[in-house]
Amino acid sequence: MQLIDLQAQYQLIQSEVEAGIHAVLEHGRYVNGPEIETLEARLAAYAGVDHCVALASGTDALLVAMMALDIGLGDEVITTPFTFIATGEMIGLLGATPVFVDIDPATYNIDAAQIEAAITERTQAILPVSLFGQMADMHAINAIGERHGIPVIEDAAQSFGATFDGQRSCGASRLAATSFFPAKPLGCYGDGGAAFTTDAALAEKMRQLRNHGQTAPYYHPMLGINGRLDTIQAAILLAKLDVFDDEVARRARVAARYDEALSDHVTTPTLDARATSVYAQYTIQVDDREAVRGRLNEAGIPSAVYYPVPLNRQPPLYSDATLINSDAAAERVLSIPMHPYLDNADQDRVIAALKTAVEKKMP
Repeated sequence: MQLIDLQAQYQLIQSEVEAGIHAVLEHGRYVNGPEIETLEARLAAYAGVDHCVALASGTDALLVAMMALDIGLGDEVITTPFTFIATGEMIGLLGATPVFVDIDPATYNIDAAQIEAAITERTQAILPVSLFGQMADMHAINAIGERHGIPVIEDAAQSFGATFDGQRSCGASRLAATSFFPAKPLGCYGDGGAAFTTDAALAEKMRQLRNHGQTAPYYHPMLGINGRLDTIQAAILLAKLDVFDDEVARRARVAARYDEALSDHVTTPTLDARATSVYAQYTIQVDDREAVRGRLNEAGIPSAVYYPVPLNRQPPLYSDATLINSDAAAERVLSIPMHPYLDNADQDRVIAALKTAVEKKMP
């Protein structure tokens, strides 16, 4: 059994993926091929925005979005400590300071009610993360940003396809960034990502930034990065987009079965009543996590911990802020197998093994 079964998906769409790759091999435009523009148009339409900029990774998408806002040395960006390192890493690499706000203990997303108190005259952006497939409270966060004239960037690395009160992830803020890392709900066969905006000027600037800051051949009025998405990856994503909605629905059904079977045994995910989730992970909370993981492993059930060390406890981003909910979650979260092709029999194996693992008494 696998935590995420990419082979099952490939077997379903093998002919479409291989046809897309073959088309790229035939035309030979491995960088900036026509599939890039097609993909950007489809992704923008899906998210409900005017502009999508394909990038080499979700990390690059975060970086380019902040560079487009001229965030740099001495600036502050408000974000969550309970996320992958890339969120804070890109803030730090630009010379800015991440200001961490604690999470809502139910959804694991940034607690919007605590954001306003963290704003200072140096705050240049608010960067919520839509974790585990569920969007943050973008209504509340956007309202705070509007009151203070601060742009909001959604880190949607795990939530493309999710909704909040009818708005799609990547289409609910001035800027957004997502990831197409293979394990994501919409993933390619390598690194990939995209940035989204409704602002034409920001979109054009991000296109220039991803190509070494170039505005015309060999003319570079700004410093940028080599952040272009490979054409072959775009072709793969186009094939996967055709089955994406069905896969999102399948993920929801898998999550519903887990919820029903496990809610009396572990802390199951909490879904905001206004939200839908793409369940990038199915993350529970357990006591004595390492013992539970050991028992699951003995039963042949894979698991993972996202994330055992919050960003404010990572040496390059260390903060002495008291973030109780983030620290508590880091001690207890555990992700179990979740993907669209997890059949009932395998899911029942996971459920039975997990019930035994959490109920077994320590020696």
